[in-house]
This record gives sequence, C-alpha cells and structure tokens, in this order.
Amino acid sequence: MSERTTSASWASGIVKALELEGLDCRAMFKQLGLDFAALDDPDARFPQDAMTRLWQLAVELSGNEAIGLNMARVVRPASFHVVGYALMSSRTLAEGFERLVRYQRIIAESSDLSFRLGPEGYSLILTVHGDHLPPTRHSAEASLACALALCKWLSGRAIQPRRVLVQGPQPKNIEPYKVAFHSPLVFGAPHDALVFERADMEAPLPTANEAMAILHDRFAGEYLARFSESRVTHRVRQVLCRILPQGEPKRETLAQALHLSQRTLQRRLQEEGTSFQGLLDDTRRELAEQYLAQPGMTLLETAYLLGFADPSNFYRAFRRWFDVTPSEYRARLGAEIEASVAPEGRHAQHQHGDDLQAAEQHAASENPFGGVR
Repeated sequence: MSERTTSASWASGIVKALELEGLDCRAMFKQLGLDFAALDDPDARFPQDAMTRLWQLAVELSGNEAIGLNMARVVRPASFHVVGYALMSSRTLAEGFERLVRYQRIIAESSDLSFRLGPEGYSLILTVHGDHLPPTRHSAEASLACALALCKWLSGRAIQPRRVLVQGPQPKNIEPYKVAFHSPLVFGAPHDALVFERADMEAPLPTANEAMAILHDRFAGEYLARFSESRVTHRVRQVLCRILPQGEPKRETLAQALHLSQRTLQRRLQEEGTSFQGLLDDTRRELAEQYLAQPGMTLLETAYLLGFADPSNFYRAFRRWFDVTPSEYRARLGAEIEASVAPEGRHAQHQHGDDLQAAEQHAASENPFGGVR
C-alpha cells in the first residue's frame, strides 16, 4: 500500500473518462497489475502511484495530451463517494466546496484543496502530490474540469469562471481547454485553480436540503474517521500524543501499545511512506505550535510535554522546525497573548523562561550552524 490512495469512486470516474477515448481499461488494469473488479467496491482504494501510471499509459495509448479533461463529461456526485451527496445537499456552491475541502481525503489523499474568498471572487485552489512518482498534469486538469462540471450539474446552469489557472506549461493545442472551461486560461501558473464570481458561488442551489446535508455530513465524517483510524500512521500519532509527556518515546514502547512487533510496525509505516522518527518529529512540531499558543504554558513545560528531557534539545529541534527560537516564536504571538497571562502566571513563566533561555544559549554555543535546516 502506498502512503496516498485514491477511492474506487474516483478511479471509476477516471476509467469512464479513458473509455471515452476508446481505451480498453480492463486490459490496462491488467497490464498495471490492478484489480479491475475492485472498482465495484465502494470502500476499495487504489495507490496514488497506480493512478499516475494509469494516466501515463492512457496518454501513451491515446496520444491525447488533454485526456484528463474528459472527466468533465462523466462527472456525477457518485464520483465523489459519499462526499458527492453532501455537496448536492448544500445550500450554495460555496458551501458545497467548503464541504469538498473538509472531506477531500475520502476522495483522494493525493490532493490538497483550499477554497477562499478574495477581491477577485472565490478561488478553488488545487495541489496534487505524487507519492513515489511525481504527479501528472492530467490528474490536476481532470480535477479542475470535474469541479467545474459539478457546478453545472448541481446548479442546473452553466457556470463560467473568471479565470482558470493551469500549472502546466501551455500545450501546443489549447482548443480542448477552451472547450472544457469557456474562460480565460493562464498556463504556467503557480498553482491549479478555478476563480469564480462571488454571485455564482452564493446563489441558492435547487438541490439544497438541510436535513440531508446533516445526514451526509455524518456519513462522511464517520467514513473519514474509520479511514483515518485504519492507518497505522494515525494510530501512531495518537499514541505519541499520549506518551510524549512521559519522556523520549521508544519504538519498542510504541509497538507494544499498538500490539505489533517492532518489525511489523516498521514495515507498516514504510508501506504508508513514513517512519517512526519522521512521525515523532512531525507530531512534536505540531504540538509545539499548539502549546506555544497557550499563554499559561511555560516554555520549559512545553519542552517536557514534548518528551525532551534536556530543554536545549527542544531548542535545537525548534530552530530546525521554524528557524527561530521558542522565545522569539512566542514573542511574535503578540501583545494579546501577553496581556491574557495572569500576573502569577507571568511571574512563573519569567522564571521558567530564564531557565529555557539559558538552555537556548547553551545549545546555541554547541550548534555553530544556528538556524540552518
């Protein structure tokens, strides 16, 4: 199993898009060592790298460099797994895209979505990540075309973006892009995105149903929770959060908590594209941000809660993560946090802060590379 996976629902949409080109997807799956029958299992998932190879093979066999745009012709809410029905029940397209961002991992872990309102209107911004293989542009372009087609499907009318941003270079033939998007195109953009008129995103949808939206939100949330909990990575993070205050966590202790052998734990993490040390570092970094945002928690307490017996080790790790010292990071949180600390807490924090600043100075003297990461 790869670190990132794609739902069978989305993979089925890709297959339908490729079949529009007359491709024999069953044979292609066999050639790539994929289980074609798994497309009928709503809970099945395919490795992201397998989908990358599928796109590459499709372009090779068809000669169509814009083949990803075919997704616009086959999109339906079912293409988005349970998330599609939550979108369909939303009051507006803006609310629907906010749900899409929230539940994106159900559809495909390889994509990060953001949806925000700016001076130009609403922007749906897409970033596609590879796993062991770099992603193809066809995957991102398929997602953009699919999102726009979904707008029409849900609203019952054509939605024309203000602009369409495509990260890939301009192809020799841009006619398929003109047909798919009917909007100004910007190739070689910093990211893939659709920029919409605010009025289009905030208009009521004919499919809106608040009761069904709540129900589908619950289904999507439960699926996302089950999906996350089935991953060893997620379980390791949970255990680390629990045992870090006890000191430097050991791989053996973690394996015992998960009822796995150390060898099995290592193998499962490798299959998910990570490692014990990588997860430990990531978890500590995320918790450090949360702890330093709490005015009543001293820097020395933060170091110990992250499992650092020696505060100078926390200092060095923090400089590596954020390129500033913990004291500098906290100072940047501003006067609002400082004002919210009670006098007694401020006095205690000053005492502990002196201890950590001494540790910082000691670590800095030992680390001639300073903030170099």
